[in-house]
Amino acid sequence: MVRKLLRASDERTDPSHFKSLHTVVSRSLIVLWITGVALVALDVYLKGAGTLANPKLQSKIAMVVLLTINGLALQQFVLPWLKKTGSLLDLSFRRRLVALFTGAVSGVSWFYAAMLGIARPLNWKFTLTEILGAYPVMVAGGFIGMLALTAWAEYRSRHAGMDLPLFGPMDLRPLHATAH
Repeated sequence: MVRKLLRASDERTDPSHFKSLHTVVSRSLIVLWITGVALVALDVYLKGAGTLANPKLQSKIAMVVLLTINGLALQQFVLPWLKKTGSLLDLSFRRRLVALFTGAVSGVSWFYAAMLGIARPLNWKFTLTEILGAYPVMVAGGFIGMLALTAWAEYRSRHAGMDLPLFGPMDLRPLHATAH
């Protein structure tokens, strides 16, 4: 979908794409829960219940819970809306905002969960607040970036056929100032 926005394509997304997207996300969450619970149970068995006090582990659990809630929101709301319209640009403004926000949360959360999974040096070195401190900033950045991308794609699609530069300076002087 992002590729279509970058190309300013009016082409509708095939509904089967949304079904496969739902399947991939659902299966990924199931695998994440199963492997996570198994690893935590093994750590608790080998090292004791004190393992659960590790702020890095707590942040990983928070990410998986957030991914699950976000996945449900995507499944219940965003994917049906996109199936109906076929395009992010065809959603109402309110629904587009919800879609962009849940998409930003999803993308950032998967990245953050993966980062936490490989970040062994964080164990017991930082508080939960310190570990999750960058998360809201990254979600906000992702959301603002997608807002800008969709605004740009909408602008380009409205002005299709006109010779618009992809990027570049625009003459923003009032028309009367350039008429001389």
